[in-house]
Amino acid sequence: DVKSTGLYLTDPVLIANGAKTDYWKTGHSYIKRRSKEIGALVGFEKSGHYFFNEPIGRGYDCGILSAIAVLQMLDRNPDKSMADLRRDLPKTWGSPTMSPYCADEEKYGVVDRVIEEYKTAQKNGDTLLGQSIRELITVNGVRIVLEDGTWGLVRASSNTPNLVVVVESPTSEANKIAMFREIEARLAKYPEIGDYDQKI
Repeated sequence: DVKSTGLYLTDPVLIANGAKTDYWKTGHSYIKRRSKEIGALVGFEKSGHYFFNEPIGRGYDCGILSAIAVLQMLDRNPDKSMADLRRDLPKTWGSPTMSPYCADEEKYGVVDRVIEEYKTAQKNGDTLLGQSIRELITVNGVRIVLEDGTWGLVRASSNTPNLVVVVESPTSEANKIAMFREIEARLAKYPEIGDYDQKI
C-alpha cells in the first residue's frame, strides 16, 4: 500500500528477480483485490496484511503462511539468525503513522487541494529539501517521492476523522524529519486541520 517502505523499489533481490512494485490504496480489501487484478505474487499492507497468491498461497492473508516464508528464508541461510537477516536489510529512517484531525466531511477536499499543490510544485520544477520531485503517486492521497528516494504521504483516513501522514528516507534521519516538516508546514495553512495525535 502507499504507506509501505520505498525499499520495495530498490531491494537488490527483488530487482534481480524482475519484481515490479505497485503502490496502491491502503486497506485490506483494496490490497487483496489489487494483488489479484495485476497478478502479483504477493501484496503487502504496512499494517501487517500479507497476501500470497499462487503458487505460494491462495490470495488471502495468512499468518501461518507468513511464518512459513520466514522459516524458509532461515532454512536457505543456515549460517544466519533472524537478527542477521534483518541487519542485512538496507537501513531506512521511517516515521510512525501520524494523524492530524480533519473532519470526515472536509478531509477528502483538503487532500484534493494538497494533491494539486504538489502537482503544481512538480510542474514548476520546485524543489523540496533541495531536491526535485521524482514522482507523485496519487492513487490514495499523494505520495511525494524525491530524487534520493525520501518520500512523504498525505492521505485521508478511511475510518477516522483524520488525515494520515507518513514519511521515510533511505538516506538519513535528517531527511526524514525535513520531509515531515515540509508537509507539516504545508498542512498548517489549512484551518480545517487540527492537532496531530503524534509528531516526530
